[in-house]
Amino acid sequence: MRGKKTHAFTVIDNPNAEPFSCVEEVWFWFIQANEAKNEGARITAGAGLFARPCEPLDILKILDGLYRNRVLKRDHFLVLRHYGRRMLAPDPRRIKEVRAAKLWAEAIAALEPVMVRKGLVQKQLGLPYMEVVE
Repeated sequence: MRGKKTHAFTVIDNPNAEPFSCVEEVWFWFIQANEAKNEGARITAGAGLFARPCEPLDILKILDGLYRNRVLKRDHFLVLRHYGRRMLAPDPRRIKEVRAAKLWAEAIAALEPVMVRKGLVQKQLGLPYMEVVE
């Protein structure tokens, strides 16, 4: 399945491709796709179980732009990679994960407007994230 290039970003021409529900979902998908590629899988647009609105390389381009504009720093990438491989966001209630949770939240907040603008993530309705209350 071919897409058209718009400003160095591939828009997948697939009416069945639905945007991701949140930035975390995009991130975990991106990490899994890169790990599969590193293990020898061949990434082909439109060949997966679910139609996605982008390719892993497109996410990498977004990250590169945010890094070059000094929005995200090396520490953000280290936290995103570590917790992305664990498939779990850092828990701010754990003393050893407080700093990581802060960096994770900053990175997700920086990624969200770009991904919404590019149509990768559904625009949230302004509702805050739900927290577990005990």
